[in-house]
Amino acid sequence: MPMDDAYDPAGDRPGPLRVLVFGAAMRAGSVNARLASLVARLVADTGATVDLASMRDFVMPLYDGDAEDAEGLPSGALALRDRIERCEAFVISSPEYNASVPGVLKNAIDWVSRVHPQPFKDKHALLVSASPSMVGGNRGLWALRVPLEHLGTRVYPDMFSLARAHQGFTEDGQLTDSGLQQRLAETVEAFLRLVEADMRYVCLERRWYEFLGDRTEAPITQRAED
Repeated sequence: MPMDDAYDPAGDRPGPLRVLVFGAAMRAGSVNARLASLVARLVADTGATVDLASMRDFVMPLYDGDAEDAEGLPSGALALRDRIERCEAFVISSPEYNASVPGVLKNAIDWVSRVHPQPFKDKHALLVSASPSMVGGNRGLWALRVPLEHLGTRVYPDMFSLARAHQGFTEDGQLTDSGLQQRLAETVEAFLRLVEADMRYVCLERRWYEFLGDRTEAPITQRAED
């Protein structure tokens, strides 16, 4: 992070956090697009700068190593890379396909991970989902954590899943259940407080151990970016 965005002991507050929020469904009327829009408004309410996007903004073919060697990374993957690099944190609102990650989202992660250095490392992420089912897409979020954490993303422990999402929104885009609305707002606020503490107060030594290759003597774990 640039030094002028770091914590200033003299008291000058840096600019607002930048947060990318995107729905991982391709369908325009997806309940996850509606949930992403709601999360974006909640993020903006905290004073952060929001970049709201859709998976349709990042069209790319199925990953093919031969195509990568011949043509390089597709423009959609590079566009997603750019949007991730410009933020301190991102939120994904993802549907659940057969109790797992939608193929289009996993494909996007696979393409973007081919950038060197790849941009997921040390970013903070909040995962949310919406589904007509009674589990709200939660199983897909557990699967989504795997590739993101493997790439070094700091995925927030608390996730949010909206069950019976086809009945879950009011006409103005809020949640029909006021208790769930409050819980989502509190989750977003707590997530951003953690991101701000991590990004602003760089004087705090932190350790992040996960993989056998981590350097345990380093103040901040060195992870492979390849």
